[in-house]
This record gives sequence, structure tokens and C-alpha cells, in this order.
Amino acid sequence: MTVNKFRKIVAFLMALTIVALALPAALPVKADDVTLTIESWRTGDEPVWDKVIAAFEAKNPGIKVKFQPTNPPDYNAALNAKLTSGTAGDLITCRPFDAGALLFKDGYLADLTGLSGLEHFSTFAKAAWTTDDGKVTYCVPMASVLHGFIYNKDYFDKNGFKEPKTYEEFLTLLEAIKKEGSMAPLAIGTKEGWTTTSMGSDNIGPNFWGGDQARLDLIAGKRKANDAGFVAAWTALSKWAPYLPEGHEAISYTDAQGLFTSGKAAIFPAGSWEIAGFERR
Repeated sequence: MTVNKFRKIVAFLMALTIVALALPAALPVKADDVTLTIESWRTGDEPVWDKVIAAFEAKNPGIKVKFQPTNPPDYNAALNAKLTSGTAGDLITCRPFDAGALLFKDGYLADLTGLSGLEHFSTFAKAAWTTDDGKVTYCVPMASVLHGFIYNKDYFDKNGFKEPKTYEEFLTLLEAIKKEGSMAPLAIGTKEGWTTTSMGSDNIGPNFWGGDQARLDLIAGKRKANDAGFVAAWTALSKWAPYLPEGHEAISYTDAQGLFTSGKAAIFPAGSWEIAGFERR
């Protein structure tokens, strides 16, 4: 079984997430003989940043750039501690919506609304790092990802399983995989809260609550968090429970990756950030 045959993002369930960079409010203005540090939770991006930084430094002598990633689950707490103590880097990779908004409200991020080039990004692309009134943008979008499901194609072909087209078909498929018995239906654990938030509710939720318009309606007071669409999303997610791997309470995201790539789980709730890793295998 080749790993390259594993991957395929199922388009029937997906949601948009964007990663952004922002300048701290007190960024030094001197541009010679300085070192700029980039804070990030993307611990696997060093090879990419090595190339980007080398190209930047070649064109900007006197400026050195250091990429300083933190273990993803620890990033928010570690970054907040550094900002509080005044030891954070010069460029901050921003979490979307509330986490980034709190940093801006606390004075840790600069107002980038008039930054040259920002006009090329759509209002939607900037939404996760713009104040609710739409007046101030404090981070610059730099990448986007898709949430979805990656599956073991060899296993599917062997057992005659097809890609589901509806959520009901998805649940039927999970039940069939469970009955077949040689693999766990889903490679996802509940040890880390962000995994079920991102690859669970953020992944399938927009299909039930109505996408980004629902978020805007919540802010405007037109909808409530216990409205039918939001409740339906949680109800749908709860139906994954019988199909989680044994001992899911102790399974991290890295563990889930291992379950899938070792052929012990059939479907990996993940996203487009995983594709490059499979292509390198």
C-alpha cells in the first residue's frame, strides 16, 4: 500500500481557515544591523522559512531574520507569556478571530489598516483579523487552508467503499468501516481540544449553521448560539463518537497521523496542510 494513494480531500465538507502575520505595536523602525524574530506555531515550516529568509536577507543586508516556532498546543500560552514579559518576537503569527483580537485589544499588535498592499486582500480574507466594526485590520493574511477528510484509497477500493456525497452517507460509511473491523473508522483523538474544534466542529459546522454569515449574524445579535443550525452541528459531530479509535482520550494529533499513515485508521479528519507531507513520502 503506497502512502501517495492515501490522500484526497473530500469536498463535501470543508471550511476556510487563514494564517496571518502581524507587527507588534512596538516594532523597531531601525532597518540596519537588526535581527527580526518571527513567532509561529508551525513547527514543520522551517525548510520553507529557510528559503524565504535567505532570499530576504540577500536583498536586505543588515537585517537578519529568525524563525522561532512553538509547539502548536502551547503557542497561545507561550506567546501571551512572552508578550507580557516583553520578550516576544517582532513578527507575530496570528490566530484567527478571538485570540488575535484579544492581542490587539491589549495593545500588543499594531494597526495595519493603511499598510501598503493590504488593499489587495478581500474583506473576507481579512475578516479573521479585523475588528467587528470593520475599521481596523491588525494582521496580514499570508496563507489559507481547507479542512476536510483524507482517506486510505487502497482500503476503500479493496472493500468497495465510495466517497460519501451527504452527511448521512458519511455516517453509513463509518458504520461499514467499523463492521469490517480491520481499521478504526476515524483517525482523530480527543486529548487536545484544538483537534476536535478544528477538524471536527470547524470542519463540518459551517454546513449546518450557514457558513460565515452565521458568524456575522451572531455578532449582530440576529442569531443565538443555541439556534437550530448551531445545535445541529453539535448533534452531527456527536455522531462521530462510536467511530473514534480505542483510547481516543489519550490520542494527540501526532498520534492520529501515525494511526492513519500506519494503516490502522481509514479516514483522517485533517486539511490541506497535510498534503505536502504525503507528497514527500
